[in-house]
Amino acid sequence: MHEHRAYDTGSSGALPVPAEEEPDAVRRPADGRETSRANRRWWDRNADEYQGEHGEFLGDAGFVWGPEGIDEADVRLLGPPGSLADLDVLEVGAGAAQCARWLVAEGARTVALDLSHRQLQHALRISEASPPPSGAQERGPALVEADAQALPFADGSFDLACSAYGALPFVADSARVMREVARVLRPGGRWVFSVTHPIRWAFPDEPGPEGLTAVGSYFDRTPYVEEDAEGRTLYAEHHRTLGDRVREAVAAGLRVVDVVEPEWPEENRAVWGGWSPLRGRVLPGTLILVCELPVS
Repeated sequence: MHEHRAYDTGSSGALPVPAEEEPDAVRRPADGRETSRANRRWWDRNADEYQGEHGEFLGDAGFVWGPEGIDEADVRLLGPPGSLADLDVLEVGAGAAQCARWLVAEGARTVALDLSHRQLQHALRISEASPPPSGAQERGPALVEADAQALPFADGSFDLACSAYGALPFVADSARVMREVARVLRPGGRWVFSVTHPIRWAFPDEPGPEGLTAVGSYFDRTPYVEEDAEGRTLYAEHHRTLGDRVREAVAAGLRVVDVVEPEWPEENRAVWGGWSPLRGRVLPGTLILVCELPVS
């Protein structure tokens, strides 16, 4: 699960930046090649810090859909208990593969795909340090380093695909990701993904009261970019409205069967970037779409 950074101006970049300089946060166009190159380098550079800060919340083998702490073991958006055994499952934008590792424990044959080599090194580290789940042959999922816009798998390779805050915000062409996922799914397969709730793009990415006042247009799809003093892209995120997400899925041949906007649980006191109990009680923070590839 990755961290939404829209309107966040206090982060380090993927290219070397002098300690006294902070990247400039701007809204400007960023093409596909520029976005992929910058984000691969950003996640490679920042994976250690990310896993150190959020690893305990995510767990080594837990499936958390977002900062609200919604657990797949409770909500079962992928399928009822026992239904994942012996399925071929792909996690897109897996990071350190915590979700994929949970799927292995459920009996699924799982592949964890990510753009970042360093994130996958963390996935390997966790798997090697963990005993195999009960009844499983492997300690963890198979790991694949690749761009979600060009999945290196044959048509109809998987029964299920999922993503928890992975890949979709970090590519310029999320519609292509949808088409790729639909291509590698078998008929009747399910595609479930979570992203930052699109409404958050109209608000500052702040956990306090300042994060409750809209400062931009929800309909402004101009990418959020962090750049160095020479204007080189260090990091980029791309905004889509809720309607855009649904239309992209439908255009890929998928059927949207559920739209989930988790409410902030009373017991979650954690602050994660711009997510907080204060904002979570007023604004949705996560959007989850449950999609299926029709049988015919």
